[in-house]
Amino acid sequence: MRAPISWLAEYVDFPEHVTARAVADALVRVGLEVEGVHGGADGLSGPIVVGRVLAFDDEPQKNGKVIRWCQVDVGEDEPRGIVCGAHNFAVGDLVVVALPGAVLPGGFAISARKTYGHVSDGMICSTRELGVGDDHDGILVLPAESAEPGADPLGLLGLRDAVLDVAVTTDRGYCLSIRGLAREVGAALDVPFHDVTATVPEPDGAAYEIRIDDPIGCDRFSARAVTSLDPTAPTPEWMVRRLRQCGVRSISLAVDVTNYVMLETGQPLHAFDRSRLRGPIAVRRATAGEKLITLDDVVRTLDPDDLVVTDDSGPIALGGVMGGASTEIRADTTDVLLEAAHWDPDSIARTVRRHRLPSEAARRFERDVDPEVAGVALARCVELLVTHGGAEAAPGFTVVGTPTERPTIALRVRLAEQTAGLPIPREDVVRHLERVGCEVAGGDELLQVRPPSWRPDLLLPADLVEEVVRLVGYEKLPSVLPAAPPGTGLTPRQRLNRTISRAVAHAGLVEVLSYPFVASDVYDAFGLEPDDPRRRAVRLANPLSEGHPELRTFLLPGLVDTALRNIGRGNRDLAIFEMGSVFLPRDSAAHPQIPGVDARPTPDVLAALDAVLPSQPRHLAALLCGEWEQRGWWGPGRPATWADAIEAARVVATAARIELATRPAQLAPWHPGRCAALLVGDVVVGHAGELHPRVVAAFGLPERTCALELDIDALPVPGPPVAPVISTFPPVLLDVALVVGSDVLAADVERTIRAACGPLLESIRLFDVYTDVERLGRGARSLAFALRFRAPDRTLTVDEATAVRDVAVAAVVEHHGGRLRD
Repeated sequence: MRAPISWLAEYVDFPEHVTARAVADALVRVGLEVEGVHGGADGLSGPIVVGRVLAFDDEPQKNGKVIRWCQVDVGEDEPRGIVCGAHNFAVGDLVVVALPGAVLPGGFAISARKTYGHVSDGMICSTRELGVGDDHDGILVLPAESAEPGADPLGLLGLRDAVLDVAVTTDRGYCLSIRGLAREVGAALDVPFHDVTATVPEPDGAAYEIRIDDPIGCDRFSARAVTSLDPTAPTPEWMVRRLRQCGVRSISLAVDVTNYVMLETGQPLHAFDRSRLRGPIAVRRATAGEKLITLDDVVRTLDPDDLVVTDDSGPIALGGVMGGASTEIRADTTDVLLEAAHWDPDSIARTVRRHRLPSEAARRFERDVDPEVAGVALARCVELLVTHGGAEAAPGFTVVGTPTERPTIALRVRLAEQTAGLPIPREDVVRHLERVGCEVAGGDELLQVRPPSWRPDLLLPADLVEEVVRLVGYEKLPSVLPAAPPGTGLTPRQRLNRTISRAVAHAGLVEVLSYPFVASDVYDAFGLEPDDPRRRAVRLANPLSEGHPELRTFLLPGLVDTALRNIGRGNRDLAIFEMGSVFLPRDSAAHPQIPGVDARPTPDVLAALDAVLPSQPRHLAALLCGEWEQRGWWGPGRPATWADAIEAARVVATAARIELATRPAQLAPWHPGRCAALLVGDVVVGHAGELHPRVVAAFGLPERTCALELDIDALPVPGPPVAPVISTFPPVLLDVALVVGSDVLAADVERTIRAACGPLLESIRLFDVYTDVERLGRGARSLAFALRFRAPDRTLTVDEATAVRDVAVAAVVEHHGGRLRD
């Protein structure tokens, strides 16, 4: 909301010498957000003057354009010759001229330059070029005799007046008006505020016949009429200037007056051409398939949820959003029916989003407006049209419907100071509540407070306390750090998660965070089967992005997006991981009742809510692509492989102090021959390996990109760590190479060796895999293991260690059909 200081000053008794910046700071102190204090002349510098067009010649050009070679009096001895492409001015008109040396908004410097065969000694400006509006269809013509050539046009245009730019939150719709902001300024500066006043006649129903068929969608509809309006009457310059300062373009007197009063009072109004109305007006919901041509000349198909204003011809306006073309104000309109209604905010918000039709009226209605200000707003409109348009006020004032009465709120006097933590006496509580418009009664301990009609957000005692505290001053609140309750801290599961995260980062991977929202077609790109449970996702009712309407069921989509963003910026060697929740829908279709806010929900209610929430296990996923080890003077690099993905999973297992087993698996999106299932006992907790080539190609990832994902919540929480027994005796190091079938898993051979060697085997590591058809035969391979033996109570001899190794070799021969390699 843009609000000129001069307009606010009509309703607030500003202290002497107060600055616009001081007003902005005061509004910030009471909780409003002021985005800036703008002067209309910001960005304008140098010689900018009023000019009078003395003569011009229309000159057609080869490119089809017709330019005007103008002679303009700028208050100097000789007129200036200026080339202009606009044609909306005549000889004798006053215009704004930027002379050579002037700078317009955006750093546009003006200089004398040759164009279209003439030296243009300046520029005749439009409102957009001056930075005071968006109209660029023609140049800005000043009112006749409003200034002399050579005068300063900035003051005439109100550009010397400071304008506040206030960001209005959804709960403070009343601040989308000069009236509402002036009330806030008065309270913030503790100075008198004067409300908008007008003489409102008694309702008699004689202005026009109106009925409301849907009192839920529209609980009040008011109307007044004027006749004999001069359709050629211009909008007064002061009104045009104020509309321009607020970012509204002047259209015609009737339309400008409704916009002006909307900005002044916060009540959106609509003007109908009364001569084009057919029969009585009704307010109802649309019927399916009804059509309406709105003021933007778009044919809109209406929804049964849309509120419409109708006459005997059908819909003539989309209630609270935009009028219809059939009854719009035209160049020959003389009889005008003015309406001011109070619409249901939720209905208006749904209509705006359904038709993608935001408007200034809807912006206010969806935040709710004051239902009691309609009469004053209509009276102001009639007054301005009579004064400046030669109109006559038609007899009658129609008001249909009665808004819901605001309830009284019981407020304990001491609640404000107990909440704020500083003394706030009763008289200050009452004074601040009355400043925001509340009616206050009651005794020393309990107040009965009736919120004003323009504050629908005041519903609870806490809302009233907030009003009191913000006017006392947030900056006065004491800053006290609360004491942490004893005996709390991280849970064992939280400590495990942190340990795992640190371990994976220490292994060289970089942690990232991604959004939990995914596209509906992401499962196809990952090659998931139609019956894959990961396709069952929770769909959001109101997603942030229509392209990502579902919650993720696995983490890899977010990691792929992060990888692609890095690859697009030239970073192709990646090792990233993420720990986060996935969202798995439950089978229950129950819809529990949403509890109110007046009391804490019971345990049964909370349990019912939890029962329908999606399961949210915590997963860890990693993605590796490019070089795992960089090349350098020490030698060539090494690309990341499926083995590195499995090793990252082993890092997780080591951090969690669990035994992690692997076995071959087939699961999308991994390569069927390079995918390992990760097991804790007999439970599969995740998968790791190389991504399928089709998945890599679908996303444009580097070849042989690898990934892992495992369910962290499926890992058992370890107990207190047990210190290992450290032997002081030396180890015996032996190697063994075993020839087994190609279908025999190395992990199975390792488990057999461990079991056969018993407690003397301290560690085992696979260090070589060798295949040679000529030496080993077809379908065979050699697995070489490094064995470390150690006894806790004596020095182990080589013969003893060799005997244990031979036992292990015999076990491999028995269980896997292997043999000792020659």
